[in-house]
Amino acid sequence: MKERKKHKSEIIPSEGGTRRPLLVILGGGESGVGTAILGKKKGYEVFVSDKGKLKEKYKNVLEHFEIDWEESTHTEAKVLNADIVMKSPGIPDTVPLVVALHEKGIPVISEIEFASRYTEATIIGITGSNGKTTTTMLANHILAAGGLNVGMAGNIGDSYAKMVAEKDYGFYVLEISSFQLDGIRQFRPHIAIITNITPDHLDRYGYQFENYIASKFRIAQNQTSEDYLIYDADDEVMVDWLEAHPVKSKLVPFSLEKQVEQGAHIKNNQIELVIANNTFRIMTDDLALEGKHNIKNTMAAALAAKLVGIRKETIRNSVMNFQGAPHRLEKVLKIAHVQYINDSKATNVNATFYALDSVSASIVWIVGGVDKGNDYRQLMPLVREKVKAIICLGSDNTKIKETFGNVVDLMVETFAMEEAVKVAYKIGERGDTVLLSPACASFDLFKNYEDRGNQFKEAIKNL
Repeated sequence: MKERKKHKSEIIPSEGGTRRPLLVILGGGESGVGTAILGKKKGYEVFVSDKGKLKEKYKNVLEHFEIDWEESTHTEAKVLNADIVMKSPGIPDTVPLVVALHEKGIPVISEIEFASRYTEATIIGITGSNGKTTTTMLANHILAAGGLNVGMAGNIGDSYAKMVAEKDYGFYVLEISSFQLDGIRQFRPHIAIITNITPDHLDRYGYQFENYIASKFRIAQNQTSEDYLIYDADDEVMVDWLEAHPVKSKLVPFSLEKQVEQGAHIKNNQIELVIANNTFRIMTDDLALEGKHNIKNTMAAALAAKLVGIRKETIRNSVMNFQGAPHRLEKVLKIAHVQYINDSKATNVNATFYALDSVSASIVWIVGGVDKGNDYRQLMPLVREKVKAIICLGSDNTKIKETFGNVVDLMVETFAMEEAVKVAYKIGERGDTVLLSPACASFDLFKNYEDRGNQFKEAIKNL
């Protein structure tokens, strides 16, 4: 088992001390409440503070564990008295309260950082602009099929901290966002995966792509020569960054365009995986997931599984029977010979590129939401080739209309999902595909991308 080194700022509550260190948690959602439970169990005085309203289910959990909390405000005097702060990933570092914490020298960390300090489990950490949810779910699926005691958490499913507190697993597969990586100090996954890096969340990174790239590569910053970094060798952004910023971990590339000595590539319509000069193959036609991007997701997950000792046959069977992530190229229904596909999780341009590329039929494209500094021009060739109509769905569709207004014959502006689906139903003809792939965040009209996808599916069922 790898030895876990203590970070100099790490606070370990004493057994017999008179004062328990104060853990303040900013944000009372899934990660915040999970961290509160773990902190309480580990001997901290815990205080949860949320600028908004707490959900009733989280209030009940906090009351059950006798954890102090507040909502609709931050009591600065108490927050600034913290020994350590866990900040929700949704809170930017530029918020005045967070700036004040940094100025006082109070450690501000993420949930994954805090939870990782209290487990000796082997961690597979997965980040990237796109594909991380699918890769996380697939890796977890393979490890579970291989009989490992594995938990899946992070930016997906249950709180990682809550899992560590209540049922510490031997292995964790964690989906990790750039925001979560911004709050790490000593977090060290044994296997790190970066699926790809394309411009996203630039509003959070000063509209500097380099800042976003650096955030993604934080996943490898604490790795040693005993650890592995799995990455897309076709992604020039990553290849260039690694040349300029070498990492200590062993590099394990995957590629659709070239052969690699160690890692994964395509040969004779097969995925060929090579680990420690041990080779095995999977037919691409046998994969449960469709599309070139999903071949890459499969490569990454299979490589991680092989590195932790999962048998070849288990990996092969698992990638053949895996059911994909909801809201990611999810086929909903076929009505009057028109296929409806829910790709609500496509919250950036690159994800939508994959979606448009994967559909061979003529497309009625539902797009729009909160723009995150998107450049839609990379979609232009696919839109010209495949898209017959665009249905804008958002509170401000100006940028989409300016980009594609002269490219497609029909563009309709809508402001509710039910309206968008009814318009798509009228436009769609035999053999067409209605594709919800917004390329934007969902917070203008919906609670989150799940709510957006669920409303899409419900509207289709009501046609």
